Amino acid sequence: MLTVNARSYRLPKAPTVVVCVDGCEPDYIAQAVFAGRMPWMKRVLAEGTALVADCVVPSFTNPNNLSIVTGAPPAVHGICGNYLYDSASGTEVMMNDPKWLRATTLLAALGDAGQRVAVVTAKDKLRALLGHGLAMSRGVCFSSEKADRATRAEHGIDGVLELVGLPLPDVYSAALSEFVFAAGVKLMQRAALRPQVMYLSTTDYVQHKHAPGEAEANDFCAMMDGYLGQLDAMGCVIALTADHGMNAKVRLDASPDVVYLQDVLDGWLGAATARVILPITDPYVVHHGALGSFATVYLPAGADVAASAARIAALRGIEQVLPRTAAAERFELPADRIGDLVVIGERSVVIGTSAARHDLSALELPLRSHGGVSEQRVPLVLNRRIEGIDRQRRWRNFDAFDLALNHAQ
Repeated sequence: MLTVNARSYRLPKAPTVVVCVDGCEPDYIAQAVFAGRMPWMKRVLAEGTALVADCVVPSFTNPNNLSIVTGAPPAVHGICGNYLYDSASGTEVMMNDPKWLRATTLLAALGDAGQRVAVVTAKDKLRALLGHGLAMSRGVCFSSEKADRATRAEHGIDGVLELVGLPLPDVYSAALSEFVFAAGVKLMQRAALRPQVMYLSTTDYVQHKHAPGEAEANDFCAMMDGYLGQLDAMGCVIALTADHGMNAKVRLDASPDVVYLQDVLDGWLGAATARVILPITDPYVVHHGALGSFATVYLPAGADVAASAARIAALRGIEQVLPRTAAAERFELPADRIGDLVVIGERSVVIGTSAARHDLSALELPLRSHGGVSEQRVPLVLNRRIEGIDRQRRWRNFDAFDLALNHAQ
């Protein structure tokens, strides 16, 4: 048994693959299965274990991927967004650097226990976090985005494009995720490279553009189904989950439904006295334009926190406002890395800073995004039947490794 972050795991008896499908609202699978585009998944839903779980809030990529690979919420691992305000330095920064991690990953611990581990992620922004502590002598860790730059010293492998047999994909394409699955299959097929544990993480480019049941969404699911079927045929235990769901965030005319909270607070409290942080912020502006349904607010010294919370909560489109301590408890977040207030938008509403700071010219409309409680429900599916599983408990996406290693083998 291996204990990581107060959870115990058995070492795998069969090759084990955990897949995080970025932005996979459960209805994507349901619609694709209904349309006959996912025959492997249809069989697994009938013969394996199919659950709907909760991701962590904020329902963004970095916090949830790190929760999945640590088996713990952000309060433990420290990654509470893609982006944060570092109060120690007074700067706004991306949370891509492993220095922000406060817990070891199960992937690193498995490597230290002598298991061969492979990590393939779509976007390079996640690679350093997911691979932190994983010795490249015991595994590989690379991204689709920069697969052409993989080296044995830094990534545990070279010649990735030749191995996979696909060209380097564009970061804004479904091909970025297909490369992840294709690489996973190739790694599993090669005896010299075959991992005992593999983590695959995709991008939500398709889900930001297309709703469940649309042709492009079903095409994506069909692609995924084919590769998962190949992994299954090789005897792999597979657990599939997602980092968050996805919803349309639009008005009746299909324009983005945005509450520009920094503009509102500037009008109430004075220009630049409060600071609104959008943890969805990352370099991939075509996906979402840095507009999501979760924000954190740093108020000026002496501000009445309760009064400010009540005033924000009264705004149209705001679902919930919590002060720091209550938010940290409710959403299992590190209290020192969120603001005085956490603000959550309604299902169809996103939160921005100032209208002038959001360049939406590159945004591919209509806007579909995530971040709030409304995007918390995600699939949790295993290709093995787990007898007697408690379907009444609250399952989390970060239970994936526990189920795959402790119950599905």
